[in-house]
Amino acid sequence: MDPVTERLRALLSPVIAAAGTATVARLGLGLMLVLAGVHKLLAPAAWAVYVTDWLAPWLVVHPRLFMLANGPPEILVGALLLADRYVAPATAVAAVSLPVTVLYLAVVAATDGRFVDVLIRDVGLAALAWVVLLDALGAE
Repeated sequence: MDPVTERLRALLSPVIAAAGTATVARLGLGLMLVLAGVHKLLAPAAWAVYVTDWLAPWLVVHPRLFMLANGPPEILVGALLLADRYVAPATAVAAVSLPVTVLYLAVVAATDGRFVDVLIRDVGLAALAWVVLLDALGAE
């Protein structure tokens, strides 16, 4: 093993021993979902900008109300992950919704070049959700 990896392992070994990598992933995903949900409740207009003109007519409600409606479920899913309860079903929600979001953002990026930065970030979050889900399914 190379020296840099060995030093990192030594440095992080207390975290790995205390929590484990799966726990860190679950807590990180849960915290992200809680924060996103709370922010959607506090500043729905900031999230409504991601609704394009061609998507807005497909929504049953105004984009801001749509974001307000998405806040509580995100908080619930994130809280379940933080509490280590119903991890597989909760993470399944994120493991489905995040790739759908990635697909939507990819279409928007390809058609008018917007939201590429968010697309790139959400690819990683979708992968994280799948890692947590697969771990939860293996642990049950």
